[in-house]
Amino acid sequence: MTTTSKKIIIAPLNWGLGHATRCIPIINALISEKFTPIIASDGNALEFLKQEFPTLETILLPSYNITYGKNLKLSLLLQLPKIIKAVQQEHAVIKHFLAANKDVVGLISDNRFGVRNNTIPSVYITHQLNVLSGFTSMLTSKIHQIIIKKFDECWVPDQLNSEFSGKLSISNQPLNQKFIGVLSRFTKQELPEVIDVLVIISGPEPSRTNFEKKLISEFKNDTRNIVFVLGIVEKHQKKWKENNCTFYNYVLSAELESFINSSKVVVCRSGYTSIMDLAVLEKKVFFIPTKNQEEQEYLATYLYKNKTAPFSNLIDFTAEKLDQIAAYKGLSAQSHTLDSVLFGLFHGK
Repeated sequence: MTTTSKKIIIAPLNWGLGHATRCIPIINALISEKFTPIIASDGNALEFLKQEFPTLETILLPSYNITYGKNLKLSLLLQLPKIIKAVQQEHAVIKHFLAANKDVVGLISDNRFGVRNNTIPSVYITHQLNVLSGFTSMLTSKIHQIIIKKFDECWVPDQLNSEFSGKLSISNQPLNQKFIGVLSRFTKQELPEVIDVLVIISGPEPSRTNFEKKLISEFKNDTRNIVFVLGIVEKHQKKWKENNCTFYNYVLSAELESFINSSKVVVCRSGYTSIMDLAVLEKKVFFIPTKNQEEQEYLATYLYKNKTAPFSNLIDFTAEKLDQIAAYKGLSAQSHTLDSVLFGLFHGK
């Protein structure tokens, strides 16, 4: 078997597009290291990565099909049997695929619990060594850490001092964790800032649609140049204008990179992947965390307290609140280059 024939399955969770997009620099690094990535996921995440990497082989995994209710913790608890079943099914899919493809030398799972196997190195990617869930945080963190220990390594996309993830990635537990630096698919460019406000809509339904409706309502009479990226991945890209606003159903990485570099201000959810991307591009941002999603609420509060970026809940947001951004320093970080040392376990090193 030659070096170029070594394949690695990389499997992001289909929950919004954040897990999929932060896998892009890993996929590119694997290709640079002469591995052949195989993309495994479902839904929008799989469709998005198919369009980003049209020549790569893909595997359809069972969907966790996580949905939001008014009470997120209760909703997730009620869906637990369905999630466990999906994890068991994806574990079986991976096992069957490995039996038929002996040239697969590793697995990289971004928050997919069942993408692991005892016969080859299995890596888990997460910035949440601790899972915040209110009064049950200790229990949910313990359960997540038990899952993490089933993998050979846990890659944490942050600096060693947990600069961007805060207490989410701080743990004294022996989880074989490696801090791999800030991951982003983007590169900073010095472009004219012709977009006054770039609104990036994301997240699972129905919160994504609620986010979209509220922001469109707030900016519909605005005289500035507003661009909306709606986060709806379809077979074909669509673009249309309404008053001062330009809309895209979705954009791929190269175009979004250009949009962000060309924007004065970004409005988006406080998802961790968005934070990393905007930090690399050194952007001023206004965050609107998803209601009852405690990770996003914590990250927004954490960056607010550090005077990095302001935030608001969705119901209280107004376009005038963007004036607060001037009092904050904005995000800034250097993107980390992944190298052969990180992938050493797939070479048997």
